[in-house]
Amino acid sequence: MSAEPRINDRIRVPEVRLVGPSGEQVGIVPLAKALELAQEYDLDLVEVAANARPPVCKLMDYGKFKYESAMKAREARKNQAHTVIKEMKLRPKIDPHDYDTKKGHVVRFLKQGDKVKITIMFRGREQSRPELGYRLLQRLATDVEDLGFVESNPKQDGRNMIMVLGPHKKKTEAMAEARQAQEARKADAKANPGKSQNAAESEDAAESEDAVDTEAPAEASAEA
Repeated sequence: MSAEPRINDRIRVPEVRLVGPSGEQVGIVPLAKALELAQEYDLDLVEVAANARPPVCKLMDYGKFKYESAMKAREARKNQAHTVIKEMKLRPKIDPHDYDTKKGHVVRFLKQGDKVKITIMFRGREQSRPELGYRLLQRLATDVEDLGFVESNPKQDGRNMIMVLGPHKKKTEAMAEARQAQEARKADAKANPGKSQNAAESEDAAESEDAVDTEAPAEASAEA
């Protein structure tokens, strides 16, 4: 059965409870009278509550109503946020420079509202020193505690040790802030085209480097 409401001459009842264009209650009127009023207002008679007795109908521009409803549904889908898990891989004896680089990626992921799976990879004799990986994970958790929390404590998984960090910020909040920042950059670029163009392009390229489709969960990984 069609989910579309009945409109105008497709309505087949002797009388309806009529609602005016501004939501005012007109009352129960014969169907012929309701259709006549619709023509006077140059609007459609739309059945909005078919199961009521008598059915409730409203005078409205049905084409405009359908368009606005479609736009709202599209915007809702656009703003829909799915949980995304990024993955960052480190070695237990990672050097300070590489650690700072990896930490920077984790900070960016958490700011985006994504979870981060941290994997410490042990090789050879390193497997007999799990405390090295544990301390490294604890250090990282402390370094980013203002942006995320330990959602899953460190645990051994074969040759690896895994910890999951969750963001303090919700995905929807991160997406809204990202859109605001992008709009601000565009406004600045319009105001200062020569000065801002290169900076805006560089920032957009950096953001797109780790972009993930929010319509479906995904994982991104990087090895030390």
